Amino acid sequence: MATMNLVLHVWRQAGPRDRGGFKRYDAKGINNHMSFLEMLDVVNEGLIEKGEDPIAFDHDCREGICGMCGVVINGVAHGPQAETTACQLHMRNFKDGDEISIEPWRSKAFPVLKDLIVDRSAFDRIVAAGGYISVATGSAQDANGVPIAKKESDLAMDAAACIGCGACVAACPNASASLFTAAKLGHLALLPQGQPERYDRVRKMVAQMDAEGFGHCTNHFECEAVCPKGISVSFIARMNRDLMKAMIKSPDSITPRTKQ
Repeated sequence: MATMNLVLHVWRQAGPRDRGGFKRYDAKGINNHMSFLEMLDVVNEGLIEKGEDPIAFDHDCREGICGMCGVVINGVAHGPQAETTACQLHMRNFKDGDEISIEPWRSKAFPVLKDLIVDRSAFDRIVAAGGYISVATGSAQDANGVPIAKKESDLAMDAAACIGCGACVAACPNASASLFTAAKLGHLALLPQGQPERYDRVRKMVAQMDAEGFGHCTNHFECEAVCPKGISVSFIARMNRDLMKAMIKSPDSITPRTKQ
C-alpha cells in the first residue's frame, strides 16, 4: 500500500453570484487505492478539523452509475482514465508530488451553485420536454412478444447507458448538449414503443436544448472522448436525421435552430 503527497488547486466559489477562484490545498498521506472522491473526503476532514469550509462537490452512488460526480480534473472531464467517472477514478492514476487542478463543469447552462457543484436541471427540462410514451403497455408481455432485431436493441441499450453527468457539455468547445440529448432520443427512437411520438419528441427536445443555452455541435468529438459510458457521436447524426424528417413531416413546427 503506497501513499503520496499531492498539491490540489481547487475552484472555490461561495455561490452563483460570487466571484470564484482556485485555492491551493496540500493533500498528504493519500492512499493510492483511494478513489478520487475519497481523496477529497480526506482533504475535507482536514479542513473541518481546522474550522474551514469543506469543498462542496456532488456525489451519490460512488459506483459510476448516477452521474452526479462531475468535475474537470487537469482539464479533462472526469479525469485521465477513459470511460471512468470521477468516483471510479483511483489515485493510482496519479504520482507522488503531482499537482492536480479540480474545477466544475464550465457552461452557461450549468451555473455554479457552490465550489464544484453546478445546476444540471437543464438536462431534466430537456428530458421532460420529450413528454411521455403514449403506447398502452398494460400488463408485462413475454420477452419475445415484441420482436426487436439484436442490432437495434444493442444500440438502444448503448444510448440508454447515458447517466446524464454532463461531461459531454464540459468537454465541448461549444458547451453543446447534443450527445446527451441524442442519447435520450436514440434509445426510444430505436424501439417500437418510442415510434408514435418519435418526430414530435425530437422537435421538442432539441428546441428545449437550444432554449437552455447549450451550444451547437460542430463535430469536435470531445464529447465521445470523455463520455464515461463511451456513447458514440453517431447518435447525434441519428438525432439530426430525425429532426430533418420531423421538419418535412410538420414544417410549421420548425425549431429556431432549423431556421438558421
